Amino acid sequence: MPNIQSSIRRTKRTKIQTQVNRLRKSKYKSAIKKMSSYINSGKIKEAQKFMPEFHSQLMKVAKTGAITKQTASRKISRISKKIKNKK
Repeated sequence: MPNIQSSIRRTKRTKIQTQVNRLRKSKYKSAIKKMSSYINSGKIKEAQKFMPEFHSQLMKVAKTGAITKQTASRKISRISKKIKNKK
């Protein structure tokens, strides 16, 4: 346990931020799983309807720094390509 006051505050802040990032990554992973399930089951119409929300969720997570913007863009690009090729 830290003795210095600023170290104590940073420890508390790190615990809180870890929980927040864990929640954000969970939302990110669930969005990817949902989109993948649509594509794998052949529900292209549902995947197209979910695409704007999917894009929004990934970019919100990327904006906060839980994942990088490049990772979010890569995932969106690859999913879009899969949807386009399945038509």
